[in-house]
Amino acid sequence: MKRWTKQPSVYEKCSRRAGEQRRVVSNVDRFIVVTGGPGSGKSTLLEALEREGFGRSVEAGRGIIQDQVAISGRALPWKDPALFAEMMLAWEMRSYRIAEQQQGRVFFDRGVPDVAGYLRLMELPVPAYVENAVKTFRYNPRVLIAPPWEEIFRQDRERKQDFVEAVRTYEVLASTYAEYGYELVELPCRPVEQRKRFVVQSMGGFE
Repeated sequence: MKRWTKQPSVYEKCSRRAGEQRRVVSNVDRFIVVTGGPGSGKSTLLEALEREGFGRSVEAGRGIIQDQVAISGRALPWKDPALFAEMMLAWEMRSYRIAEQQQGRVFFDRGVPDVAGYLRLMELPVPAYVENAVKTFRYNPRVLIAPPWEEIFRQDRERKQDFVEAVRTYEVLASTYAEYGYELVELPCRPVEQRKRFVVQSMGGFE
């Protein structure tokens, strides 16, 4: 008599595949975060690095704000900062998954720890699942941080913070990344081409 064994359901098979896909890459040294306060030249630097052929992510904050304004949504830092943080977390994790499919170094315009830093900046609690995300989605242990640079700082439709808030954001993010075990490498306040050369020349230390 043939022994009957229970076969996994379609749901179980799909769940198993999803679990395998959720595993985080082990070779995270090629994932380099560029963080810092608003208006410090991060995105301009990343655009220059992209022209050199490096992969990059797109900053969560500005994209979310543009989309939420377009649909009259509430996930905006001046309406519902907690919901805004939730959207940023989802965005950053998705950016990480996209980067897993790319080859070579990928530069991130902020990373998952920025979400924890933002919550602290807004004096909101950092939920356990955000802490778990920071521990799970790891990057190169050296993080590039752009210091406050008043000469280039500008407010616009998405960037409503003033320079004092930009400085405070920098300070909170610096302490947050350090607390999570990252070493900070400060970018020089120099024109973008010089910043780009600094990054390219420094990448030997990011191995």
